[in-house]
Amino acid sequence: MSARLDDWSAVLLRWSGWHRPVVRVITVVLAALLFALAVTVPLELGQQAVFAAACFGLALVLSTTVGRLAPLAMIVLSVTASLRYMYWRLTSTVGFENLLDAFFGFGLVAAELYALVVLLLGYFQTAWPLERKPAPMPPDPAMWPTVDVFIPTYNEPLDVVRQTVYTAIGLDWPADKLKVFVLDDGKRPEFRAFCEELGVGYVTRDNNAHAKAGNINHALELTSGEYVAIFDCDHVPTRSFLQICMGWFLRDPKLAMLQTPHFFFSPDPFEKNLDTFRVVPNEGELFYGLVQDGNDLWNATFFCGSCAMIRRGPLMEIGGVAVETVTEDAHTALKLNRRGYNTAYLAIPQAAGLATESLARHVGQRIRWARGMAQICRVDNPLLGPGLTLGQRLCYLNAMLHFFYGLPRLIFLTAPLAYLLLGAHVFQATALMITAYAVPHIFHASLTNSRMQGRFRHSFWNEVYESVLAWYILRPALVAFVNPKAGKFNVTDKGGVTEEGYFDWDMARPYIVLLVLNLAGFLVGAGRLVFQESPDVATVLINLAWTVYNLIMTSAAVAVAGETRQVRRSPRVATALPASLMFGNGKTLACQTIDFSQTGLGLRVPADADVPMDELLHVSLYRGTEEGIFPATAAFRRGDHLGLQFKDLNVQQEVELAQMTFARADTWAQAWGSHERDSLPTAFAEILRIAVKGFWDLARSTGRLALFWRRDRRAIPSIPETGDQ
Repeated sequence: MSARLDDWSAVLLRWSGWHRPVVRVITVVLAALLFALAVTVPLELGQQAVFAAACFGLALVLSTTVGRLAPLAMIVLSVTASLRYMYWRLTSTVGFENLLDAFFGFGLVAAELYALVVLLLGYFQTAWPLERKPAPMPPDPAMWPTVDVFIPTYNEPLDVVRQTVYTAIGLDWPADKLKVFVLDDGKRPEFRAFCEELGVGYVTRDNNAHAKAGNINHALELTSGEYVAIFDCDHVPTRSFLQICMGWFLRDPKLAMLQTPHFFFSPDPFEKNLDTFRVVPNEGELFYGLVQDGNDLWNATFFCGSCAMIRRGPLMEIGGVAVETVTEDAHTALKLNRRGYNTAYLAIPQAAGLATESLARHVGQRIRWARGMAQICRVDNPLLGPGLTLGQRLCYLNAMLHFFYGLPRLIFLTAPLAYLLLGAHVFQATALMITAYAVPHIFHASLTNSRMQGRFRHSFWNEVYESVLAWYILRPALVAFVNPKAGKFNVTDKGGVTEEGYFDWDMARPYIVLLVLNLAGFLVGAGRLVFQESPDVATVLINLAWTVYNLIMTSAAVAVAGETRQVRRSPRVATALPASLMFGNGKTLACQTIDFSQTGLGLRVPADADVPMDELLHVSLYRGTEEGIFPATAAFRRGDHLGLQFKDLNVQQEVELAQMTFARADTWAQAWGSHERDSLPTAFAEILRIAVKGFWDLARSTGRLALFWRRDRRAIPSIPETGDQ
């Protein structure tokens, strides 16, 4: 069907009458009138049910078709259902009869309006991703511009920074046109010595004003490259980064910034604690997989602080990296767009980094993002001021509104309790009418987003992410909106380990409270059905169903707080690369890698191959016609899996190893967007599994805590009662 839609659109464009302005104006006016009628015409219960069923049936057909017009048609159906629901909601369900109903009822309406605005802006932002491809470079390297590579660092260990520097000095670019600088705000002697050994620039300053932004701006004053490539110190660039990115700058003289995805070779806390790494798309993949590509269509790509290139001239014109907010990166892109410069996005991973290791660190990072976006909303609101197109204003607006989801999410997680526990009626309508209007709105939005986001976000996971973060970003976002100067930049620590698994009670406390409240509401509601003489069965059942959904989301959030053990300081990257082993007697064995890290390799070898343990070996890795040879010893053997540990690598070998492993673009490209496409039933089953895990983790941790408390209580010696206190 989608192919036919594409054909019909082509026929329409070829029709000569379509290019007449009067025809287009009439068509738009008629379409607007029909849309207004579809949204506002009142229908009886049966009529609304038939209309909703017909629209959803059409959406189901469209969801199974190919092409780019089918999702647009699904968006139209979804917007119609959502606006129809909200129109009915505002005109037919808010006649509250007492203060309690009005307090909870209007609170829910406000949350629903927020969700609707974000939904509509999201459709606008992602309906037609640009899907930009790399632009070719001039064949003569003499025509290529000069580039400075900045690697800012503050408190990260040298082991984290090494790989980034090793790969940065191996970027495929003329040596006389490339300079690498480590910007060390920690002012550490070992970093200076490391940079001197490698021959890269080392920049420090006598203060830490404006944190990372100030660090970069200080380096801008000391360097002179025409372009600046910026990498967080844990983001390892591939050799092809500059050649992939630079072509668009040479084609478009107004292009000021080009961003590439943030790709992570280690699991974030959700992936680690829930065991979903490389199975379920992580929290950031939707943004880098779809949202940024959609922003690119509207010339509103955000600078994300790393894995990006910036033209020095425009950057200096706006005064360097923005320092007015703690999200200096997005604010910098906004300033560039206001000056009329273009920003671009290439959805090709050209660097890979470390994700946050613990939930506490992850939440801290998101708090900074929320605070910064709220600050931008106050000090440089995209809806106001000069220089932006309507598309740019809406893209930036959606990014800022997104981080105010804390309060609406908490309202949704507690709304049915107003009725179940307090008897408040937040809808002044019958249960069947609520179902007839609300269900199409929810189902259409779920189905449409599943179709559009399927490679980069699975259904229901957004609710889990927001449930985990809602409580923590609520206050910082609101405070920063009221007082933009509140708060400061905080560095996200990377490279840590978790020696033993544990349940993070401090982080889980808000989710546990929500879980207990919803469980109490469910028990009270179920009790009404059993013991109340004439309960409003339909209303109770709707609220119970909503509460069950909230129980699933809150228990899944609890599961994220169960920190699993992580003892590797150097995460392993799973990939199959050609390799060979050379033994002391001169014999060689062809094999293949299973994974690699900074310190070792996993190899797949024939099960009958005799590999001496703890003996010095040499392992060869290949990339095209290049070969790198590295000394190593066998650390363990399990069937055909052989674990190697590198032995006494010198600096030249470490650089070569980084080029043969982390600097390979094909490794990250193969994993990008490679998850199974979203399926609503499969995704819900996965969330349900995680919810059960959350209940189990909480019960087990509560039992352990009670046991420890009893033991500690026995260990406390009794204090004799005396008159002296």
